[in-house]
Amino acid sequence: MGPARAAPVIAIDGPSGTGKGTIARLVKRWLGWHLLDSGALYRVLGFAAERRGLDLDDEQAIAPLALALDVAFVEGEADTRVVLDGADATDAIRTEACGALASRVAAHPAVRAGLLERQRAFRLVPGLVADGRDMGTVVFPDAELKIFLTASAEERARRRHKQLIEKGLSVNLAQLLADITERDRRDTERAVSPLKPATDAVILDTTHSDISAVEDQVKRLVRERGLART
Repeated sequence: MGPARAAPVIAIDGPSGTGKGTIARLVKRWLGWHLLDSGALYRVLGFAAERRGLDLDDEQAIAPLALALDVAFVEGEADTRVVLDGADATDAIRTEACGALASRVAAHPAVRAGLLERQRAFRLVPGLVADGRDMGTVVFPDAELKIFLTASAEERARRRHKQLIEKGLSVNLAQLLADITERDRRDTERAVSPLKPATDAVILDTTHSDISAVEDQVKRLVRERGLART
């Protein structure tokens, strides 16, 4: 068994707005492990494809870009910066529009296959916290702990609306709910790696929980699996 295989993995999956990105980063800091934000890979791919004028529904046009994508993740104290073609693209890929682009390119089997090894390369000692939609089902099916976070679409739309308002952006709650519902449909119905819990995942509904309560639940699970030093 090589060193990459030896590194333990905590897979945290679920749709957007469930708090999985925040929880993944909190657990990563707590354990001192590496972090994979797999959604950022699909977001940056969708962003790069649109910038190049490619048809996002053309699998044969998008797949080669997935293999050749010049992207790097630079971990800072507060967040992880995403560098595309040598320029910081972090803010550009975090928009609602880019999330929709990500969902479209993620539906292509050849794209998912092209990004698979990139994602698995993040598995390094002392361990990896992997945040995504198919971390526990496809990318790391042998993960030591699989968690699937869920929440109602209405609550996820409300949370996103609050985030965007706090950033000074003008957004429509009803439209956000419609966008989230459509993305859920696309992600759960795609033929390859659909969004669903792994059969051995622990499912946590965060609809009525604040982030600290969810963090406590996840840390308890990590301790129960013997993955925490304390």
